[in-house]
Amino acid sequence: MTNKLKESDLYLPIKAFLENLGYQVKGEINDCDIVAKKNDSDLNNSLIIIELKLNLNITLLLQAVERLSVADTVYIAIPKHSPIYKKQASKVQKLIKLLGIGLIVVDMQKERQYVEVLNDPNDYVPRKNKRKQGALLKEFSTRIGDPQKGGSKSTGAVLTAYRQRCIRVAQYLSELPSSKGFEIKNAINEPQATLFLRDNYYGWFEKIDRGIYSISEKGINELPEWLIKMNKLSL
Repeated sequence: MTNKLKESDLYLPIKAFLENLGYQVKGEINDCDIVAKKNDSDLNNSLIIIELKLNLNITLLLQAVERLSVADTVYIAIPKHSPIYKKQASKVQKLIKLLGIGLIVVDMQKERQYVEVLNDPNDYVPRKNKRKQGALLKEFSTRIGDPQKGGSKSTGAVLTAYRQRCIRVAQYLSELPSSKGFEIKNAINEPQATLFLRDNYYGWFEKIDRGIYSISEKGINELPEWLIKMNKLSL
């Protein structure tokens, strides 16, 4: 590849690989680079987390082990030409196995990228953190589309499921002088419309009377940009 390789460059080849295996894949869910899930009843065998890095290091290993608290199946993914992997491939694979995580390498050729699963996770299975696992699954299931590449670690705001729902409320209010939360709830089928208005996390709403809200100047200014991002998900 002519351009400098980024972690997010690993995302699309791995996503395509997993989708061919029947997984639904999304990037940057609750700080996990990649989350993949099959729609079956066995949660532990259907939920996969993959952490991406350009080279194997202690940070990556610590991240992967931490992810074992929310999913049984955790992989790390690195480019096949990573220096430490090229020099000590057998030792790297042995370490990964001892930690109970899996290893994926991506051969980043100019014309095509090849994904290889070198070993699957086994043995070490720590206690699951049900709260974190629940939060991860909630964000995965409620986020519309896949708006952010895994590994991109954007410093800007992320189009989370929460923000997507607030956008719908702001869009509805932008067409009216004001409205009550329960009216918006019924109009756009958003059960937490009143909560979004009251908490005003993004500063998009203004309370003008008891239970009555309008869109704020900040909301008017920021809504068009977010609507563009939302519309791209449906293309």
